[in-house]
Amino acid sequence: MRKCGVLLPVSGIPSKYGIGSFSKEAYAFVDFLKKAGQSYWQILPLGPTGYGDSPYQSFSTFAGNPYYIDLEELIRKGYLTKEDCENSDFGDDPRYVDYEKIYQSRFELLKKAYKNSDIERNPSFLDFVQKNEFWIHDYALYMAVKGVFGGKSWIEWDEDIRTRKPEALARYQEKYCDEVKFYQFVQYLFSEQWQSLKCYANKNGVQIIGDIPIYVAFDSADTWSHTELFQLDEKRVPTAVAGCPPDAFSKTGQLWGNPLYKWEYHKITGYEWWMKRITYCYQLYDVVRIDHFRGFDEYYSIPYGDSTAEFGHWEKGPGYDIFRVMKEKLGDKPVIAEDLGFLTQSVIDLVKETGYPGMKILQFAFDSREESDYFPHNYTKNCVVYTGTHDNNTIVGWFDELDRQDKKLAKEYLDIRDEEDIPWIFIRAALASVADTAVIPIQDYLGIGTEGRINTPSTLGDNWKWRLKEGECTDCLAEKMNKLSKLYGRKQSYLL
Repeated sequence: MRKCGVLLPVSGIPSKYGIGSFSKEAYAFVDFLKKAGQSYWQILPLGPTGYGDSPYQSFSTFAGNPYYIDLEELIRKGYLTKEDCENSDFGDDPRYVDYEKIYQSRFELLKKAYKNSDIERNPSFLDFVQKNEFWIHDYALYMAVKGVFGGKSWIEWDEDIRTRKPEALARYQEKYCDEVKFYQFVQYLFSEQWQSLKCYANKNGVQIIGDIPIYVAFDSADTWSHTELFQLDEKRVPTAVAGCPPDAFSKTGQLWGNPLYKWEYHKITGYEWWMKRITYCYQLYDVVRIDHFRGFDEYYSIPYGDSTAEFGHWEKGPGYDIFRVMKEKLGDKPVIAEDLGFLTQSVIDLVKETGYPGMKILQFAFDSREESDYFPHNYTKNCVVYTGTHDNNTIVGWFDELDRQDKKLAKEYLDIRDEEDIPWIFIRAALASVADTAVIPIQDYLGIGTEGRINTPSTLGDNWKWRLKEGECTDCLAEKMNKLSKLYGRKQSYLL
């Protein structure tokens, strides 16, 4: 069944108070998607972010980002006042998130809300904590202890708590029990609000495509509480870390720094931790995009301490075995395999064996030096086509920067005569393709240039900040999107 959707991080919603949240504006965006004939809203990972603000480097693979909690809902509950929120400084640029100001103000408000909530008397909260005990106690304690040590990574904590000595765990839990409860409270609010928004989207015919990073951050509750899952030495320091080798985009490769999995251990346990992780993902999302899918076939191992990714090597991953177990335990769940980059035959075979749709990026087609699988005439039905992803420039920005030969190829292939129509020409090409699913970043529908780019890989400082402005998703835009969705057979019957 042919469908289409829009890519927009939750942080990009034009909510009040500095960053996108599960606010009334998020519900309005769902309404917009429905009017526009869209079946999907694709978002980025929802986890709490740290240094660099990347959703792909989270303090927990299970926890949610406190920034996304709707403060207006807390005002309605009586946990905060409107003055509390309006007297806080979240930055004053509606187009870009000021993460430093958000960090400084958000937790202060959430702690005030916690003190006003009397949450321990709330049976719903107690039930939430009990149902999530497999991760929430470790996460909340980890965050509390992290605060005690001034935000330092757990590897720099005192030896007893760093190595999780039982007496140290008990002592910190008792001494900082209020702080631990606070982090549990924040996760309860996140879950309550997200599930409400997701339910609203589903009732309106919009499914959520979520994103699961293959790796977890070293500085995370996951690594601290489950060191046995990762390639660490006796001092709990990584022996090797994740990344990508040098290529045309990066001469020294990409050094991500995430700890690598001890796959032989995961296999012995029947991939128990992974099954818990994926099961939890399907409570959050309707469809899961698995980031860096090729890492399950082979993963790039970089010696710990290297400053670049130049001297890594490839190791065998679990292959189909982990997906065989997943299908046995969870059934056939909808997955998108992020199979981008240089693909060996074994990666191609793995994607084919799983039956999951891979990804096609229109921008990648127009390299005049070689024939490309990313040309629409080479697609099969079982794939998801994007004009670009969160790691690409917008179509307008990308086209402006194309060299002469590549631009000539794009113009010839798409019969481009008026460059002012560039975004819509590419959108039409994606929607018209045989790909079962097409997902377009909202920036391309709006015709926004490089200033709308979400992330530039291997850089710090200007990523993950872009936001919609209030009023940009107009009824006129929705009508145009709706017509194209219907024209190319992607509009579902309930919307007719």
